[in-house]
Amino acid sequence: MADHPRMSFLRRNAVFVSAWILFWILMVLVAVQDFVRNEHSHAIWKPLLWEGSSALVVSALALVQLRWSQRDDGLLGLPSRWFAHQARWLPMYWIAFVPLAFGLRHAVYAAVGETYRHDTVPQLFLYESMKITIFFGLFMAIRFGVKSYRALLEERLRAERANALLHQARLQQLGQQMQPHFLFNALNTVSALIYTDPARADAMLMQLADVLRETLALGERHAAPLGTELRLARGYADVMAERYADRVAIAWQVDDTLLDREVPVMSLQPLLENVFKHTVERRRGVTRIGVSVCREGDELVLGVEDDAGRLAALARPGGIGLANLRARLAALYGDAARLDLTARPEGGVRAVVRLPC
Repeated sequence: MADHPRMSFLRRNAVFVSAWILFWILMVLVAVQDFVRNEHSHAIWKPLLWEGSSALVVSALALVQLRWSQRDDGLLGLPSRWFAHQARWLPMYWIAFVPLAFGLRHAVYAAVGETYRHDTVPQLFLYESMKITIFFGLFMAIRFGVKSYRALLEERLRAERANALLHQARLQQLGQQMQPHFLFNALNTVSALIYTDPARADAMLMQLADVLRETLALGERHAAPLGTELRLARGYADVMAERYADRVAIAWQVDDTLLDREVPVMSLQPLLENVFKHTVERRRGVTRIGVSVCREGDELVLGVEDDAGRLAALARPGGIGLANLRARLAALYGDAARLDLTARPEGGVRAVVRLPC
């Protein structure tokens, strides 16, 4: 349900309105105290009337100004112009305050059978106009400070929203780049067998269909539970193991207590792809691959290692998979996540993704 315009206006100016009310409460209390001390009278309705009528009239005039000067908010970056625009409202206070406020006082005094006395009208207008000018300048300075601060916060919020949208668009672009890349490589694997071993090619297509079904189920999500990511990685590994049936052995070591933790979608698959592309494909012997998931302190560690790879080949610039993964890690976690490639002392390469856990 939409806010009532008046409620919306008061909410937008809540700080200013609160300061205004507190100011007039203070003015009333001071007037009552001075009256009791100087007049030795208990007719406190008089100071209440004096300050109350001033508060009522000035508040009504201020509401008119606030309501019709909102278009000046665009000048907050130019303080001199903003104050000049507000100063155009001063004549309204000078002209309207004395007739309205003092008219109320005369009416109430007449109703109780008394006469309200004050200076001559020219002196009254001069004195009250000077007071109102000082009062007006003080509250315009407060209003300018409050509105400038709020405008700064709103600008920061807009900037954060814009950055979030850019961030989302970047992640979407990376995800859309990753899925065709994965599909292209998988179909190449199937095409290599379709004429030489149709039965194995058919089995691979079935496995590939399962993997694609998982990726489609994720939609445009950028992160998924580790259990889902492992199903994708195992599906990809099964497809590739069909092609290199006698040349690869894969061992999985996964801490099952971490299966519900969120990880970037397709974060293990590029690491496996790197091993198959740069190591398994170029060797005739058996390549042993180890996939591990564990927790180390405050980090979730995803690791893929082999016993025959060369670090120079895996870290070669220009590859889409690892570059894409690094970009997604930076977009999702900033400096809190990283991808490291290291040579194993016993031979081979270890790729490790470290995520905040």
